[in-house]
Amino acid sequence: MPRQPAYHRAQRLTVPPPLPKVAFLQFGQTLNAMTTAENLDQPQIAITLPDGNVRTYAAGVTGLEIAQSISKSLAKAALAVTVDGEERDLSRAIEHDAKVAILTRDAPYALELIRHDCAHILAEAVQQLYPGTQVTIGPAIATGFYYDFARDEPFTPDDLVKIEKRMHEIVDADSPFTREVWDRDEAIAHFKSIGEHYKAEIIGDIPAGEKITIYRQGGWYDLCRGPHLPSTSKIGHAFKLMKVAGAYWRGDSRNPMLQRIYGTAWRTEKELAEHLHQIEEAEKRDHRKLGREMDLFHLQEEAAGSVFWHPKGWTLWQALERYIRAKLKEAGYLEVRTPQLYDSSLFKASGHWDMYGDNMFKIRESVDDQGREKFLGLKPMNCPAHVQIFRQGLKSYRDLPMRLAEFGACHRNEPSGALHGILRVRAFTQDDAHIFCTEDQVPSEAADYFKLQLGVYKDLGFDKIAVKLALRPDVRAGSDEVWDKAEQGLRDALTANGLEFEELPGEGAFYGPKVEFHLTDAIGRTWQCGTLQLDFVLPERLDASYIGADGARHRPVMLHRAILGSFERFIGMMIEHYAGKFPLWLSPVQATVCTITSEADAYAEDVAKVMAKAGLRVEVDTRNEKINFKVREHSLAKVPVLVVVGGREAENRTVALRRLGGKDQELLSLDDAVAALKLEARAPVPSEGVTEAAF
Repeated sequence: MPRQPAYHRAQRLTVPPPLPKVAFLQFGQTLNAMTTAENLDQPQIAITLPDGNVRTYAAGVTGLEIAQSISKSLAKAALAVTVDGEERDLSRAIEHDAKVAILTRDAPYALELIRHDCAHILAEAVQQLYPGTQVTIGPAIATGFYYDFARDEPFTPDDLVKIEKRMHEIVDADSPFTREVWDRDEAIAHFKSIGEHYKAEIIGDIPAGEKITIYRQGGWYDLCRGPHLPSTSKIGHAFKLMKVAGAYWRGDSRNPMLQRIYGTAWRTEKELAEHLHQIEEAEKRDHRKLGREMDLFHLQEEAAGSVFWHPKGWTLWQALERYIRAKLKEAGYLEVRTPQLYDSSLFKASGHWDMYGDNMFKIRESVDDQGREKFLGLKPMNCPAHVQIFRQGLKSYRDLPMRLAEFGACHRNEPSGALHGILRVRAFTQDDAHIFCTEDQVPSEAADYFKLQLGVYKDLGFDKIAVKLALRPDVRAGSDEVWDKAEQGLRDALTANGLEFEELPGEGAFYGPKVEFHLTDAIGRTWQCGTLQLDFVLPERLDASYIGADGARHRPVMLHRAILGSFERFIGMMIEHYAGKFPLWLSPVQATVCTITSEADAYAEDVAKVMAKAGLRVEVDTRNEKINFKVREHSLAKVPVLVVVGGREAENRTVALRRLGGKDQELLSLDDAVAALKLEARAPVPSEGVTEAAF
């Protein structure tokens, strides 16, 4: 994530200015750093290394000098340094006692540095090749970097080839990155004088009197907070320019349209090749493309962000819903159904109106005699509604835990530019549930949820799962004491269940921290799906209570939990994970009976009836087409089993089974084939107490 709120880390300049009155620091400049053996009259500072070892140096020592004092190999591999957790250039002076770590190419932050520097190299290459182009901003992003340019003539694919070639040349030049500190007002005047109006505007947003930093690489320089690699050659050649897109200046449609060049960058050529292969696979697996080919769903502008489910797609949805419903019944959940439209007073009481209101759809219902507007809101989530069910009637501690589940339809006002197929929509269904319990019951309820969650993921074909704990955001409800208790409660629950996890500061919901489950799909992409949130706030805000063993009223603890998250998003993710080749129990059409000749038409219909009676989802293809044509067409539709019949099969009451992607056929009696497919097509078997009819 970017680490620079005041102005972007990757702001660029164009040509060297006449030197203004600035203080500057050359990257390779020696800063009079001394070890204890030299110039002991200088102030000494204590540097604590990651292994706990403490070394003494003269104040002003640089990260590079510390690395050199440890070993030549470390100094050669060093890319940057952290000082008390802050990333810095190797050349920056350290003036006080600090904890210091030398960052090499294997460090997690190194990849962001490489991508950050690639953005600088891209901007320099563009301005060398296309003089007069203005540069604006260019950050590192999840898999690479981008840069926005102001240029009248559009960039072409051929331009990207030229730019990328020049970038490799700049890397090979091995120009050092050097840092300079400039006066803000002089910098604004300079940029205006050379026609860099976007740069002048960016710097104008910086508070008056604040110094700014410039980084040079050879004859080109850039407005940037840093840090940077020691020189351009440290970037390596594992990068590639990907595409050009339009982007409004500062994301505002009232501003000029810029041209954004995207690139990807990695540590090694092998990582780059793997990423490009992943992109190629992702294009083949795109759920929108497969959704059309398999006739599952469609989207259209008249209902932006909402899905039109076709019969086959809805069959897939129902198979998944039946499976989840059976799992919930087995786990002791009670299914409910709640309204979608509520008076604004409920969402104001819950906190959603103020803290989540921009993401809600609001409807003006009326205006009263005093001119005050009355609003209704479509629910963006189910939790306030479930509290209303809990509050109906007096609840006792004996009623807890109470687990309320809902396949709840929700709406969120997502920006149109953020919508993406069925992965990012405005109207969606959550497999949502809320557990009302006592504090003492939280550990066991969390343990049961983790077991349920991980079991479902395994059944659905996901075995690579990362667990993350999202902590308090800046804007939140509830006191710090309540948040301390909630966050520690989830830490304890994760630890007690042997789940390793990463903490995500600032990523929690406004009413509570949450555990996130991130699934890795078949081509290595990660998807955030299920969550568990521990909430002391909402029961308080909505006045939920139960009668304890002492006869007094108590607030329940509320566990918000989802397994799939959004049905739409999870199905889209599964389409891409399986490349449309679903396991038999989930496949919308499990088998298609295909005839070789018309003389087998009657038998094909009979076969289909037998299979349907056994509970299989089956279709019949008796068209007057060659069998190879039928195989290709149904393979494109990802039908897992083709049941091929001809005159001989009709006579012997046999079938030839052909699997999706295979070339061989298996000849079986009709009864044996149906029995085998029926067994294979069963959903993952639930525990005792949930009947097969639930599926």
